[in-house]
Amino acid sequence: MKKTWLLGFGFFSISITWSLYNAFVPLFLERFLTSTALIGFMMTIDNYFALFLQPWIGRRSDRTNTRFGRRMPYLLIGMPLAALFVALVPFHNSLLLLVLLMMAMNLSMSLFRSPTISLMPDITPEAQRTKANGIINFMGGIGAILAFGAGSMLYRADPSFPFIASAFVILFAMFILQRSIKERRDTLSYTISEKQELNFKGQLDRTTIFLLLAIFFWFVGYQGVEALFTLYGTNQLGMDDAEAGFSLTFFSLAFVIFAIPSGWMGAKFGKKKVILAGVVGLALVFLAINWVETIVMLRILLLIGGAFWACININSYPFIVSTGTDAAIGTRTGLYYLVSSLAAIASPPLLGLLIDFFGYSILFYCASAAMGLALVCLLMIKHNGESTPAHQSVGLSGK
Repeated sequence: MKKTWLLGFGFFSISITWSLYNAFVPLFLERFLTSTALIGFMMTIDNYFALFLQPWIGRRSDRTNTRFGRRMPYLLIGMPLAALFVALVPFHNSLLLLVLLMMAMNLSMSLFRSPTISLMPDITPEAQRTKANGIINFMGGIGAILAFGAGSMLYRADPSFPFIASAFVILFAMFILQRSIKERRDTLSYTISEKQELNFKGQLDRTTIFLLLAIFFWFVGYQGVEALFTLYGTNQLGMDDAEAGFSLTFFSLAFVIFAIPSGWMGAKFGKKKVILAGVVGLALVFLAINWVETIVMLRILLLIGGAFWACININSYPFIVSTGTDAAIGTRTGLYYLVSSLAAIASPPLLGLLIDFFGYSILFYCASAAMGLALVCLLMIKHNGESTPAHQSVGLSGK
């Protein structure tokens, strides 16, 4: 658990950087662009990089073999580059330079995200992975809270300060990870996948396909609500901007509080059972929001929804890893981010189009329906989310 908390610094740095990026880069873009739709598109660049690069990087790290390990070389290259470009983003003087810096930052972040997350199952016994995922997501949630709190104060002092601070956080996280985690010593089964043995098609068995579909559908529901909730609150419920934005923090706060307990429940009762409970619970919460009449009741439901989302999100990554071999952890990490990125790209415009046709009242019906589709996919999976000896890697020994 000590190494898991130390690994959490990597996730902490990723979370704090993206939170600051999503909060303040739109304000930079607004100086040059008048179209909100175009600004929104520019802010999805990271998802396109995740769509194409992260699966490839994750798979590549499975086959990397250096004196630093399999994953660490990508951290040692990507994190300094990310720190550099994060720090430079606020020092743009034109739209072209801003876009170039955004793309360079996104590319750099994509180099080390999948390998960083892959380190968790590398160094954690299968039975403890949901607990470990709860810890690193808890660290990520704290990073997001700090980004919005301390980052806002730094931004008031000077728009460059939060980005410079984020760059130092990334470098500090890299120092912690490089000093505390030695892959050849700490990885449970240090194996290098042979090129001819590993391909994406070979990973797509029946269980994996239905699990990836489930992940896609529940992220469609979640991403759509996250992106459009403020508009829903102001247009459907008559809230002002601040009330709507503040209400969504109840969902995020509950997720952070329940991150570690959700991992514990996954280890005790099984990943699939806890995810099923989360999907059913969140579907009912989204459905109930359609009949909310007071802000207090809305925020209570969002608190409950955040707890159910923790049950889903904390256990889903360990579940997708458990259905493959240890030698394919990086590849399956890439597949996980592939489908979640597809959902992030597809969900807001799709649900926005439905809102254009049917009004804002359709939002939470659609989110609930997406959870229903995820439930159907989960029920098609016979795997219980626990690894069997057949799923352990043989590979090439690196020791």
